[in-house]
Amino acid sequence: MYKMASYDEPLLNEMEEVKKGDTDDTDIPIPKSIMRRELNLPSLDERSVVKHFTHLSQMNYGIDTGTYPLGSCTMKYNPKILEEVARGDKVGYIHPYQHESTVQGALEIMYNLEKMLCEITGMDAFSLQPIAGAHGEFTGMSIVRAYHENNGEKRNEVILPDSAHGTNPASARMAGFDVVEIPSREGRVDMDALHSVLSKNTAAFMLTNPNTLGIFEKDILEISREVKKVGALLYYDGANLNAIMGKARPGDMGFDIVHLNPHKTFATPHGGGGPGAGPVGVKANLEKFLPVPRTIKDEGYHLDYDRANSVGKMSHFYGNFPVLLKAYTYILLKGCDGLKEATERAVLNANYLMKKLNGNYEVPFGGGRMHEFVISAKRLRKKGIRALDVAKRLIDYGVHPPTIYFPMIVEEAMMIEPTESESKETLDRYADALNAIAEEDAEVVTNAPLNAPIKRVDESKAARSLILKWSDFSP
Repeated sequence: MYKMASYDEPLLNEMEEVKKGDTDDTDIPIPKSIMRRELNLPSLDERSVVKHFTHLSQMNYGIDTGTYPLGSCTMKYNPKILEEVARGDKVGYIHPYQHESTVQGALEIMYNLEKMLCEITGMDAFSLQPIAGAHGEFTGMSIVRAYHENNGEKRNEVILPDSAHGTNPASARMAGFDVVEIPSREGRVDMDALHSVLSKNTAAFMLTNPNTLGIFEKDILEISREVKKVGALLYYDGANLNAIMGKARPGDMGFDIVHLNPHKTFATPHGGGGPGAGPVGVKANLEKFLPVPRTIKDEGYHLDYDRANSVGKMSHFYGNFPVLLKAYTYILLKGCDGLKEATERAVLNANYLMKKLNGNYEVPFGGGRMHEFVISAKRLRKKGIRALDVAKRLIDYGVHPPTIYFPMIVEEAMMIEPTESESKETLDRYADALNAIAEEDAEVVTNAPLNAPIKRVDESKAARSLILKWSDFSP
């Protein structure tokens, strides 16, 4: 059985309490007016600090430690060369206030990346300015609003399926729309329900394809036709593009606007709330509404702010350039064939793992899946075990738990996305762990994790009562 490193590691400030008196006062003359004797900052030697953070890293788990199959989050492996490129002097020393004549290389990269994303998605133009996936959604919804206002229409409704990502309704609402949710049928869009809500009030239909169950919306062309009939726009949440990249394009399915999550598709780091990027692509008739500045090319590369119909500036400066540079590098490294292969392996891995779990766990809705799948742990409830307990027990097996309780249309949901970068041996090990847990005594599973430095915690309390600095901590 796996055992995670565990140290009784004090806070840096607590370590200083032990070492107080070991450090000398500085000889640097500091004016008495700005001296604060009561300031209690750690002042440790380098060796103590290195040991402290090394111990913390050994009690942590990350994508470089093992598999990380968080469904819908796509925690894929990030090649280290991308970090080297983004942290180079030629990138790190660029200042956002430099004249554009001195950053022609950076502008060329942004221009070329836009063209690449257009080719991959089937769109006609892209803005790289949004700095997160949800920010891209809000930008897309702002474009929807600008489009209808420009046509002299006051449309106030955005339709969503009940399997939508949680940020979708929030983004639509922030852009000033009323949200209309429709139910799914057999894991896909219920066409009858969609017909019943489409009207002259519909501004857009937001859809993820494949959806959060990992199921491809086979009626997408009919969906597109019906949405267009009422004069609405079809919006693509690009969170699951990793399932179709190089194989199919949202633009060819009839989508008018897309946002992408480079961290989910092009191997830029994910997690911790940033830094991120959320490029937004549109069809030609919507290009005039994209945020400013736009990167254009004539005798050189320039930033164009003169766009009368633009939704305006959506973030500081030009977007998160280092993240975009990593996506650009990843696409160049992979090439067309490499992007297709990544998609094929992601889909193959998901379906292989799902087949190995169909027995102890229920797989709702029939058919194959794309890059992710959802299983239900409700068969274990008769033993008193829930999806949360299974997820905690996986930690004892040395693998990261999947996403749980999402999407909410599946009881005791466990959403697994192995990604293309995991080997068959890793997938077998993950399936063996899940199947073994299903056969274990309920008392063991419901008290897990047993081998981790942190035992079962109250996640709700931790989220609501944040302790973000040592001075807030009282053991």
